[in-house]
Amino acid sequence: MKTFVTTTATIERDWWVVDAQGLRLGRLATEVASLLKGKHKPYFAPYLDCGDHVVVINAGEIVLSGSKAEKKVYYHHSGYPGGLRESKFLELMERHPERAVELAIKGMLPKNRLGRQMFRKLKVYAGPSHPHAAQQPVVLDLNNRLKTL
Repeated sequence: MKTFVTTTATIERDWWVVDAQGLRLGRLATEVASLLKGKHKPYFAPYLDCGDHVVVINAGEIVLSGSKAEKKVYYHHSGYPGGLRESKFLELMERHPERAVELAIKGMLPKNRLGRQMFRKLKVYAGPSHPHAAQQPVVLDLNNRLKTL
């Protein structure tokens, strides 16, 4: 019996829709990062992008536990001296609600060109509508799965 080795020709990509309404940011990000990596597939290989496309809707309605909503700070540096910028979570949610979800998921992916390739398969929308209906995405119900944890 020969050993099966995953190649790019054997990878099949699915489309998933995740509704983030009322979910906690970190728990949502771990599930979505796992889908983007492809860890749920039997032919997962850490050196290949085996993951699926994920569409996250209602990103503007995520929640954080405790008092993290007031205390959480995001930092960004422009590259110039004195170019450190910071923004609080509540300010980020007012201006760009999808960016908080993107940053949380991006931090859980590999920090190399493979991780950047996986991140390109993520689509995040602040509202309930998305333009990917032609791909016939399957709705993934994380509400029941994450509320039991």
